[in-house]
Amino acid sequence: MFNSAKDAVHNIRQQLTANRSLRLALAAAAIGAAGIAIGYRINSSSHPSVIPSAAAATEPQPDSTRRILYYRNGMQPTDTSPVPKKDSMGMDYVPVYSDEVAKAPGTFQLSTEKIQRVGVRADTVSRMSLVNSVRATGTVAADESKQAILNARFDGFVEKLFVSTTGARVRAGQPLMRVWIQSSEVLIKEADLVGSTQADASDHAALAAKLLRQYGVPSSEIAEMRRTGQTTREILITAPLGGTVMEKPAVEGMHFAAGDTLFKTADLSTVWVLAQVSERDLVGLIPGQSAKITFRDNPSESFEGKVAFIYPEVNSDTRTTLVRIIVANPDGRLRVGQYADVSIDVPVSTGPVLAVPESAVVDDGSHQMAFVSLPGGVFQARKVTLGARANGYDEIRSGLNEGDRIVTSGNFLIDAESNLQTAVQTMSGSSK
Repeated sequence: MFNSAKDAVHNIRQQLTANRSLRLALAAAAIGAAGIAIGYRINSSSHPSVIPSAAAATEPQPDSTRRILYYRNGMQPTDTSPVPKKDSMGMDYVPVYSDEVAKAPGTFQLSTEKIQRVGVRADTVSRMSLVNSVRATGTVAADESKQAILNARFDGFVEKLFVSTTGARVRAGQPLMRVWIQSSEVLIKEADLVGSTQADASDHAALAAKLLRQYGVPSSEIAEMRRTGQTTREILITAPLGGTVMEKPAVEGMHFAAGDTLFKTADLSTVWVLAQVSERDLVGLIPGQSAKITFRDNPSESFEGKVAFIYPEVNSDTRTTLVRIIVANPDGRLRVGQYADVSIDVPVSTGPVLAVPESAVVDDGSHQMAFVSLPGGVFQARKVTLGARANGYDEIRSGLNEGDRIVTSGNFLIDAESNLQTAVQTMSGSSK
């Protein structure tokens, strides 16, 4: 019995020795294989494409058995792309599969037939400068700085009219009429002028000439009296400024007194358009802005003008403010009192901003929403924050990205469809 036990121990020791030799052989084989691999790797360094990198080997590949609808930014899910791309940090966009659409909040899918039936249209979100067109009505008025009124400065009679009709065009210095002087004061000043000139009293003569000019005696008549040494009771009255005769109370043979209006002229080569602008449209309106003006007699013809002045009061009845616009009128085409339609482009943003058509925004009163159109008939509801509004466009301050395709027509029906699908999903979830 003792010998049997001893033989068993001896056999066990032999097996352990054999196993140890086997383990050493296997370890040597493994080290050799590793050496061969290292050597092969070193020899293949000039051809790195032979052995794929660990990053490439572990890089996740899209599942070819599932349909990819689009790709999204892993850090910003609202940033999408129809094709594979990388973000600013060099990370790949994540593929979004068709079977994931139902799981994404606010995302749903419509069939091609339903999209066509609804009449869905999409547009691209882009940047633009928002300009608001302020529209107003106005009337043409004469430029106040180019008007002249000829008043009598002494008593007399109109002997002869050289411009006898209203509407006639005259130039500065052109004779308007010849008058007969009744005022004794003017005759005395004429005598002073002639006597001073003959007595070679230049200072006194200059003073007398100045007083005659203040009475309205033209410089040409004063020079003639100095030359001839004779006074006169008949003098020519000339136009102080060139322009169009707007009023002509003077009639041949009439008597006039000091202060009476004889002629009124206005230079209509430039005119004013006085536009009545609503007080809510005054924000951003400043002098120097361009204005487009049309008139009822020929709406297809437009004129360019410049805002010159915004009057400092609001009409309490119409809640409008007068805005003065200067318009060139070299051919006299525009008439005083003519009715005008005015459009003024007023910038509402300092530069290009992200903007979408007003029709793209669904507003229920408490929040605003837009629908992004994704490939494969997929739509995603996005809450948006709006800014300024101008000429049918809304500024987007958050919720959309430049280049997004948004629904601009049929979005209310899409909104109803999304609510319906959400309700169905909710009911399905509650029934389980």
